[in-house]
Amino acid sequence: MQENEVSPPLPEPAGPASVEDPEVIEERRKRRVRGLIALLKDPNLNFRWQAAEMLGPERDPEAVGPLIEALKDPYVDVQWLAAKSLGQIGDKRALEPLLEASASDNKWLREGAAWGLGKLKDPRAVDRLIVLLKDMKTRVRKVAAWALGAIGDRRVVPNLTESLGDPDATVREAARNALLSMGAEPQEPAGSPSPS
Repeated sequence: MQENEVSPPLPEPAGPASVEDPEVIEERRKRRVRGLIALLKDPNLNFRWQAAEMLGPERDPEAVGPLIEALKDPYVDVQWLAAKSLGQIGDKRALEPLLEASASDNKWLREGAAWGLGKLKDPRAVDRLIVLLKDMKTRVRKVAAWALGAIGDRRVVPNLTESLGDPDATVREAARNALLSMGAEPQEPAGSPSPS
């Protein structure tokens, strides 16, 4: 072909673009979920935590039971990701196990459970999340404030207002955002650190 010549147009496809059958797509997704569920029991820690993390976005109710079991995995990496995935799935069967996990001695599991409870948006989690607003670990307090805002129960306005006096700026910001999300006007308690 010469430099100035225009190439001929490509022929049109014979028919409409091939679209995969929705049943085939769903079957593949189900197989993927079953494979990830099987990996939750794998001896390799990396496979277990990755499976726990990947099951959340799938939002498949079949994963709820195995993820609840994964809350008892010997490694916290798996536990906290299982807690977060349970929240993403949003199945109410996860409420009691997440409440139990939120009382763990491990800060990562408490944080993951608080996040999961916030995603569930079940008002029955409010009392436990109020307790977590006083946790020793900053990350747990911050996520608890966010979770209370996500649930949106206005009974917690006094608790979140008290958290505006938290020594950590990220906790104060999470409490402020939670109050705003509920339509409450944040009023810093007397003697609280200035907003950052």
